[in-house]
Amino acid sequence: MSEIYKNPSYTPIERTNDLLSKMTLEEKIGQMCIVDGRKDPETWIYKKHVGSLLHVTGDKVIKLQKMASKTRLGIPILFGIDAVHGHAFQSGATVFPSQLGMSSSWNPELLEKIAHITAIEVTLTGLHWTFSPVLCIGRDLRWGRIDETFGEDPYLIGILASAMIRGYQGKNLSDPYSILACAKHFIAYGETQGGRDSSESDVSERKLRSIFLPPFVEAIKAGCATFMAGYNAIDGIPCSANKWLLTNLLKEELNFNGFVVTDWDNVGNLHRKQKVAPNIKKACEIALSAGNDMIMSTPEFFEEAVKLVKEGIIKEDLIDKACRRILMLKFKLGLFDNKRFPNSKKAISILGCKEHRKIAYKSALESIVLLKNENNILPLSKEIKRIALIGPNCNDVQAQLGDWSFGARELEHPEIPTLDYHPEYDTSPIVTILEGMKKRAGNDIIINYEKGCDIIDKNNHNINKAVEIAKKSDVVIAVVGDTNILNGELRDRVELNLTGAQQQLLTALKETGKPLIVVLINGKPLTIPWIKENADAILEAWNPGLEGGNALASIIFGDFNPCGKLTISFPRHIGQQPVFYNQLPGWHSNRYVEMSAEPLFPFGFGLSYTNYEYSNLQVSSTKLKPTDKLTVSVDVHNTGKYDGTEIVQLYINDIYSSVTTPIKELKGFKRINLKAGEKKRVNITIPVSSLTLINSECKSIVEPGEFEIMIGSSSMDKDLLKIVVEVI
Repeated sequence: MSEIYKNPSYTPIERTNDLLSKMTLEEKIGQMCIVDGRKDPETWIYKKHVGSLLHVTGDKVIKLQKMASKTRLGIPILFGIDAVHGHAFQSGATVFPSQLGMSSSWNPELLEKIAHITAIEVTLTGLHWTFSPVLCIGRDLRWGRIDETFGEDPYLIGILASAMIRGYQGKNLSDPYSILACAKHFIAYGETQGGRDSSESDVSERKLRSIFLPPFVEAIKAGCATFMAGYNAIDGIPCSANKWLLTNLLKEELNFNGFVVTDWDNVGNLHRKQKVAPNIKKACEIALSAGNDMIMSTPEFFEEAVKLVKEGIIKEDLIDKACRRILMLKFKLGLFDNKRFPNSKKAISILGCKEHRKIAYKSALESIVLLKNENNILPLSKEIKRIALIGPNCNDVQAQLGDWSFGARELEHPEIPTLDYHPEYDTSPIVTILEGMKKRAGNDIIINYEKGCDIIDKNNHNINKAVEIAKKSDVVIAVVGDTNILNGELRDRVELNLTGAQQQLLTALKETGKPLIVVLINGKPLTIPWIKENADAILEAWNPGLEGGNALASIIFGDFNPCGKLTISFPRHIGQQPVFYNQLPGWHSNRYVEMSAEPLFPFGFGLSYTNYEYSNLQVSSTKLKPTDKLTVSVDVHNTGKYDGTEIVQLYINDIYSSVTTPIKELKGFKRINLKAGEKKRVNITIPVSSLTLINSECKSIVEPGEFEIMIGSSSMDKDLLKIVVEVI
């Protein structure tokens, strides 16, 4: 009997083909199942030949993998976890800023390091696969999962997601510290009716190809191993039921060679919620025909798929294709040759270690955005001796860590794992804003803290005490925002105002006459026109992770010059949506009756403790062919007294086109470091082929004509220098 599949000298393709030839129908279909490993794993391993398990770590991984090795063919289990911004469901692991937070760094090299650290910590606990990065586009701010996105721009999302994919997967999946990445959610999941999670997406094919597809194309180019189908339906067809989407477009047109996994119970919900299948058996038939390879958390799939093949409704060849994709990745990961068992001893010394915390600190620093700094109140003057630190998010660990982190959710939703607590790993304390400020202030500055109010309960507040503290201080720092019960899956909102008694607290603090600095700890943009008007300074810190307190203190005291830029626009009012910068032209007015259409803070915006001046815009040529490259050059001068990092942004506008195109589209950016007084010549080169549009026939083309080239510090017109080039 040939044992090619057990021999590492053969290629993954040869080993996969050999193993597949030995497998029964039941063994193949079992490989297509991914279920919760906490629920009767023995049956799933021994009787249903399960391919992947969720929500298992530590010694349980060893136990279950050893069980799998004793089965007839000894096919190893692929263990998965939602390590979205660090291995954040594992106690003691390094928790980085939320994805929306880290995107504000505009630093793909940093994100690649974050993903690599995450991969190291994930592998040390015996897991192989993360359901990250999220490539959804933040289009409707009511949507609960905005915090999981990289913001509102397809180009930037593609760049940052590709960096994380490289960090997770490394140069080769056989590297012992590599894990499988998963590009999700495919597709248009971030623009559903009413911002309601998992509902219908009213998206045409042209819009899908223009806006939502480009980041996933970049993920394929980066070698992303797996894709996850979205919960939502498009034009009446749920993503996991859409053969055109998963097979024709993704696998055939885009040549995606990894495997497609459904989201949680997508297949069951074809019957139970979306009502496109009269029973589970029909739902399984639809899902198999559409091109799903691995079925997540629909336990009925195993039996029903076996029936479908034996009854001749589904051809076994379809099962073979799906199983082959899954086995190929298991061979590429080296799971057949090295089970990658958890290394508890090494995990204790590496999870949350000093070197990993340094990157967490750096990522928190670079994710913080300075939105206002009236009269240069920040950094704090050395004359400041008494600080009133007020607000519900000063000392709230969960608000700081954000969603998809250890302890972030109760068991209201079965997707969220409650993993065993491992105190031996828990050597990395989470530094809250209060702790970070006290540590940095030392003995020379008095920090007086009062929570002041609750995020949710309007009646739970002690505003009078907060005011008393404020009156006795030189400056007030109010740390407000939202918390996890207002963000995430199943947590869509109808408004984006401050909740609880937070606005009442801020108003009372303002009335003391003391300088007011507002720090936002939040998962998504909030409607805060009052804060913009009344605060002396505003810092957007998002969910900055376990080093957030140290990072914020460093910025407030001037140890670090803030350099973050928004990747998502802030509205003035919830009814103002959409406010994303890359809108289509044609609205008769630029305002509503009640207010301007302009966002409160736009995409790409972020202040510094210094000032940057742009001048001398030039292009390599004003007449270009579609095969050419365009180099755009500009001088950037640091005219202030602080060293800093500026993010230079390049936008284009197709002035006249056969279909409506966005008024601006980001096409390039560059981070530059400038010492005080220094000037640099910055060059950004883009291929003319990137000036494509999707025409009325859904074809990608570069149309001849004039294009406006814009470069500057944000997406706002007043921040951009402009020049026109022509494509001939």
